[in-house]
Parts: sequence; C-alpha cells; structure tokens
Amino acid sequence: MIKDILALPNDSTKKTVVVATALCLVCSILVSAAAVLLRPQQEYNKALDKRRNILEIAGLMAPGKSVDELFKQIETRVVDLQSGEYVDGGDAAAYDQRKAAKDPAQSTALAPEHDIASIKRRADRASVYLVREGEDIKTYILPVHGYGLWSTLYGFLALEADGRTVAGFGFYEHAETPGLGGEVDNPSWRGLWPGKRVFDEAGDLVISIVKGSVGPDTPNAQHKVDGLAGATLTSRGVENLLRFWLGERGFGTYLDNIEREGGEA
Repeated sequence: MIKDILALPNDSTKKTVVVATALCLVCSILVSAAAVLLRPQQEYNKALDKRRNILEIAGLMAPGKSVDELFKQIETRVVDLQSGEYVDGGDAAAYDQRKAAKDPAQSTALAPEHDIASIKRRADRASVYLVREGEDIKTYILPVHGYGLWSTLYGFLALEADGRTVAGFGFYEHAETPGLGGEVDNPSWRGLWPGKRVFDEAGDLVISIVKGSVGPDTPNAQHKVDGLAGATLTSRGVENLLRFWLGERGFGTYLDNIEREGGEA
C-alpha cells in the first residue's frame, strides 16, 4: 500500500492527501506525547512560581536560597470562609482553590449585588499562608482575585499580625494593559501598600484607591493608595476585589476571629 502511494506522481492529489494526513497524524502524536511528558514539570513550575510570589509578598525572598527552602518558613492552612475556622485533615498544600471555585459542590454562586469582584462563584474554603515568629504568627497571606478591565487578576495580600495592617500586596497573574492597568506589577505602586490600614478604628472596611496621589495632608491617608494613572477601571477592580475578599463573603469572619483572639485565628 505504502509503495503504491509513493509510486504515484508527486502532483497526484491522492498522494498529496495521504502524505499530508500522515504528517498531521505524526505531528499530533508528537505534540500529545510532549504535553503528557512535560505536564509534571509544568505543574511543578506553576507551583514554584506561586510559592515565589507568596515569598515576595511576605518579604521573605533571599539571595542564594531556593524557593523550596525558603517556603519551609510558611505554614499552609485551609479556612472555611463561613465559619472563619481552619479546616483540619487533608493535605492543605494540595488544596486547589481555583479548581474548587468551579465545582458547585465546593463553591457558592454569588448574587450580582454581592459579586463586587465579578468572580461569579466563590470557593467555600480558601487557602491561607502563615509566617510564624516563634510560636506567634507574624504575617497572614491571603489569596485574592477579581476582575479588572480585561482580565481576572490573581494575587496575594499579606497582613501583619493584627490582621488589619498591610504588609505586602501584589498580583502574579493578569492580562491588563501594559503601561496602564499592567502597572499593578510596578514595584513602585506595590511599595505604596505596606503600612496601610484596611479597617478603621470602628472595624469598618475603608481601604480605597483614590484618583491622583495620596499626600501627607490627605484625610485618612493611612487608608488610601494612589490610583493607577490612566487605568481607572483596573484601579476600581483592585479596590473591589479587596473589598470583597476582606468582607463578610471573603475572609471577613476569619479576620474577625484573628482580632477577637488577639492575633491567632
């Protein structure tokens, strides 16, 4: 059969179709095999990048040390968002919050009036990352996400031991416009967040991103951060996702537990 096909003239339609089909088949097999073989490495690289971002937000990156080594300082837990309590049992490090959010059995659909972050569904449980100093928790790192202008932004918010003061904030995945909304990656803008207070003295959620710059004379400057120039909708999206995840349908109950128990949830 193969000899018969090869014996046909090169301008034969039959030969052209058979050769093209065979080439496509071989290429698809090679691509599929490569995808399967490389999947473990891809998953490892994805996890490594996530860990690196958590370490950066926590201010724990150090030259000369591997990400895996540094990440041993961080304790991973899973929180039930309704009760604000830790979930015991199971492998907390293996919990996939993004996957759970797509599963109706592990997530909750959000009504439009409550979905200020535009995420549609919220996983019932969420990962949290704890940095300890001796027996005490020094930093709480919370995963946050929400829609900006063009994309869903995924990031981490680090809070100090009081659960009220920002220790670090940044995103590791988004598709916002470079030079505009993409400035959420700018170290200068990220550097504006540490020290900001997300709640006021009455316990109300007041963190906001303002148009223009926050100066020393700005009222309640400790609760405000400069907006991104030319990226009003991205800035609004970032503020909304923070308000959602710090609110009652996000980590609000968990943070209340931290305050009530003096820094330990």
